[in-house]
Amino acid sequence: MELLYGPVRDYAWGSRSAIAALQGRPVPSDGPEAELWLGAHPGAPAAVERDGNRVSLLDVLEAEPEHWLGREGVNRFGTRLPFLLKVLAAEGALSLQAHPDAKQARAGHAADIARPAGERNYVDPYHKPELLVALSPFEALCGFRDPAESARALAEFDVPSLGPVVDALRTGLAGLRTAVRTLLTWPQEERAGLVAAVVAAPVDGPDAELARSLAAEYPADPGVLVALLLNHVRLVPGEAIWMPAGNLHAYLRGTGVEIMAASDNVLRGGLTPKRVDVDELLRVLRFEVLDNPVLAARPVGAGVDCWPVPVDDFALYRVTVGGEVPEVELSVAGPRVVLCLTGQVTVDDGAGVLKLERGQAGIGSAAGGALRITGSGAAYVASSGVS
Repeated sequence: MELLYGPVRDYAWGSRSAIAALQGRPVPSDGPEAELWLGAHPGAPAAVERDGNRVSLLDVLEAEPEHWLGREGVNRFGTRLPFLLKVLAAEGALSLQAHPDAKQARAGHAADIARPAGERNYVDPYHKPELLVALSPFEALCGFRDPAESARALAEFDVPSLGPVVDALRTGLAGLRTAVRTLLTWPQEERAGLVAAVVAAPVDGPDAELARSLAAEYPADPGVLVALLLNHVRLVPGEAIWMPAGNLHAYLRGTGVEIMAASDNVLRGGLTPKRVDVDELLRVLRFEVLDNPVLAARPVGAGVDCWPVPVDDFALYRVTVGGEVPEVELSVAGPRVVLCLTGQVTVDDGAGVLKLERGQAGIGSAAGGALRITGSGAAYVASSGVS
């Protein structure tokens, strides 16, 4: 194991306290800090130390792919780290978005090569499933709720122009696609008036509160109304949401540990000034009800929890040591990244011993053995899901 130095992304919706406090830096930070990236994504790779200098993890993996990724990992994913671990800290809403499945990503990327850069949706040939575990109370939109509930919510605002959308939703799943398309293709010159009419309606309740909150940031964005078609999820620390391909979602506020397949393929659906390709988004979306998007932690041993997901790009574990559980031995496949969230932990993979303080991360290669974790604190362990 060796120290891993991750870059912090300064997106405008980020917190000025959460990541800085985690890393023991002054609070508030000089600007918004949205995500701490702990991986080898080309957009912002983490670094390791070599001869007193920090070297990109991308270069390290390229020099010794089988050592770091394992033969099975290279056979399955090529010479790239298949996952990206993040700490995400949101003080404002992120865009409504969905991600393609693996087949769609490959086909879309191949087709996009011939298109102008500004018209491309697929920047790589990979899918991007995501799992987020809350570290603080966390709000998100995740998956479509029952269209009948959405119809009731929109009807309460009593905005006549929304009548066709409400009628479509009342037909159930058969009308959900029509409702989403109608909202996302609303005439540009009428969008601000539509959102203003909804916000001005004398309606109380969670849906009205959500619409007003989003409209304060995006007063002319029909995504404010698309958001009302989704499950509004409130996580407590330790709960998670799983976002498979085709799942429309958005983070609203809070801090969490996120792990995803290492891809940048994002199809946006609103709450953003960026390009929204409605036709491609509708092609990728799964128009089905997501009844229960919340995942509880599953104990898999003394001091170890996980959130199983049906992909082999990544696996995520939470390890808590100290007191009645002084030591945990965790067998994980392929390369592994360990992030210390509280206290201090010492990680031994048989190839090296590393002590991590709160906010520090380490990485070990596939050549290492089972992780022996001791100390007093909590850590998240990310690995490939390939056995």
